[in-house]
Amino acid sequence: MTAATEIAFENTFVRDLEGLFVPWQAAPTPDARLVLLNESLARELGLDPAQLRTPEGVALLTGTTVPDSATTVAQAYAGHQFGNYSPRLGDGRALLVGELVTPDGTRRDLHLKGSGRTPFARGGDGKAPLGPMLREYVISEAMHALGVPSTRSLAVVATGEPVLRDRGPEPGAVLARTAASHLRVGTFQFAAASSAGGSRGDTATGEVDLLRRLTEYAIARHHPQASTPLEFYRAVIAAQAELIARWMQIGFVHGVMNTDNMTISGETIDYGPCAFLDAHDPSTWYSSIDSGGRYAYGNQPGIAQWNLARFGESLLGLFADSQEEAVRLATEELAGFADAYRAAHDRGYLAKIGVGTPELLADLFAVIEDQKPDHTLFFRRLSEAARGDAGPVRDLLSDSAALDPWLESWRAAGPDADAMDRVNPVYVPRNHLVEEALDAAVEGDLEPVQWLLQVLADPFTEREGYERYALPAGPDAPPFRTFCGT
Repeated sequence: MTAATEIAFENTFVRDLEGLFVPWQAAPTPDARLVLLNESLARELGLDPAQLRTPEGVALLTGTTVPDSATTVAQAYAGHQFGNYSPRLGDGRALLVGELVTPDGTRRDLHLKGSGRTPFARGGDGKAPLGPMLREYVISEAMHALGVPSTRSLAVVATGEPVLRDRGPEPGAVLARTAASHLRVGTFQFAAASSAGGSRGDTATGEVDLLRRLTEYAIARHHPQASTPLEFYRAVIAAQAELIARWMQIGFVHGVMNTDNMTISGETIDYGPCAFLDAHDPSTWYSSIDSGGRYAYGNQPGIAQWNLARFGESLLGLFADSQEEAVRLATEELAGFADAYRAAHDRGYLAKIGVGTPELLADLFAVIEDQKPDHTLFFRRLSEAARGDAGPVRDLLSDSAALDPWLESWRAAGPDADAMDRVNPVYVPRNHLVEEALDAAVEGDLEPVQWLLQVLADPFTEREGYERYALPAGPDAPPFRTFCGT
């Protein structure tokens, strides 16, 4: 049995991309205590859960003691935050430990959040409260079970140190997460500005060595089918179109779609102020820091395209020698996002309604955007209507007859109820239940979080006794808001 201090990490990011990180060490943890360990993920990574539970293993999960093979660094990136460009963001409270090559040959980053201040902290304390770290654990694992590409959570460790936030002192924690990589649109924006010798975010002129190295690295790691920077751009556009369509289908609201939170791999990253729809309303947003609703549910496809435009700007110097030609090529590629997104969106929603008739979608959305039924319950109960009982789905509407003309056309198309049940979840991370579980955990009771994780691990199978996990908050519940936790 290999000790945690002997785990073999690789460090291709550090080896190949000098200029995009600062070597750094994690802050001490006064009284580290393992709160949650994702044993199945540990085994997928080729790690021994028993070793991760030892003091050495917990020290690895907080970054305070790492194997000789690891090189802990804070990654540099820039980004547009709520539309405003910041030339220097980076991992202000996080460290990349290294890369694990799993038994099946997959390369995964091990990354720590809440591991202390870094040179990118910008006045922050570098710490993380327990509640938001548990939120990321719960939501990211739920996303994985729902089939959505996502970073995943390996462990949450309480540090034994209080963290001061608006609501007062909270228990501190470190989240250990894995990802295909932590390369973001913001990473390319930083490299572009650095290569150009400034902070404009384009590289029409100037030395592009760092940007070129980053692009070659990202192609090799994530999109090896791309033979040119332009094909790479096309591949990232396609990956993001698929991802955002999946978000929309399950009613996921990311909440902070800044360019530094959009991955090159096409995985969902950063579960700060995220939430799930109750009522199907495109104008829904939950984040306390998104005062204008920029990142509302219905805005997500357009914001993704906007972010990808900023990505294209960072790559212009690699597309063509002429600025005019580079802009033309990038614009052509970006225009393909809308078609790729719409195709993925319609394909997913046709699976949700169990038919292959695209003409049914427009009328369906007209009804549910007007009636605003619970998003998850509506699509799950449609399978009951396909089996002959439309009562449960009609009960979700304020006008129970509003759906009847659509139901008639849909039934004529022959929906497959069993196939619908395989893609329409019974259980998603209901916002009120997540908050209830996190509040209990902060007070020392982890049982609600553990129950929630058990339910969400199998979201498509309805189980007796779990009815409350399938229902939204009651009509008297206060308006729900999420907080970033930074």
